[in-house]
Amino acid sequence: MEKLNIFIVEDESIVAKDIQNSLTKLGYNVMGIANNGKDAIEKITELKPDLVLMDIMIKGDLTGIDVSEKLKEKLSLPIIFLTAYADEGTLAKAKITEPYGYILKPFKEVDLHSTIEMAYYKHQKDSELQKERDFLYSLVESKEDSNKDILFVKANSRLVKVLLKDIYFVEALKDYVIINTQYARYTIHSTMKEIDKKLGNVEFARVHRSYIARLDKIASIDSQNVVLENDKKTIPVGGSYREELMKKLNLL
Repeated sequence: MEKLNIFIVEDESIVAKDIQNSLTKLGYNVMGIANNGKDAIEKITELKPDLVLMDIMIKGDLTGIDVSEKLKEKLSLPIIFLTAYADEGTLAKAKITEPYGYILKPFKEVDLHSTIEMAYYKHQKDSELQKERDFLYSLVESKEDSNKDILFVKANSRLVKVLLKDIYFVEALKDYVIINTQYARYTIHSTMKEIDKKLGNVEFARVHRSYIARLDKIASIDSQNVVLENDKKTIPVGGSYREELMKKLNLL
């Protein structure tokens, strides 16, 4: 496994050296050290480390919190705050920048190691989810009519073309949605609101907070349920969605 590249922002040279020695002993690579906010922003932006250890109270016009906010605008990387101050005001300001960890000085090497590993792992997972969401919801957004009937979903690390006419229904499952087609099921990380927007409101209808159905796949409707063609599925109709569903149907 490759060593993680870590950048240290610490204005006390002795403390910075101690941190560097600890990181080296733990098997990490220290890419650089900055003792002020301006240098930290320039060097981190240039070097793009895997993780940053950021002292909150550094000398100069910019605090560690200020530096973190500016870095967040430029890069996606995990930042762990180091500080000897644990007052509520400092914590409240630090939380706004959504750091991946917070270590009080003085700290033990074991605490440093565990916090770094957890922060890096969480950042990797967050990045994977964001990439997956970008993949799924770049789902071919073209203004050309020829592409309006197609979307792409990620399946087994590939983008698979799905025709809207093949979709029977979409079902919510916690933080995921399941797209059910005539031939397959695709589980993606998304929300019903996002899917509803993607599918459009002409050929599909939200029939329940947990279900979206394709209108031309509906075989019958009773007081509480929608039955889809070919015995595919019986799904509930939510009271707040029934009126809108009725408006979309071609009733006699």
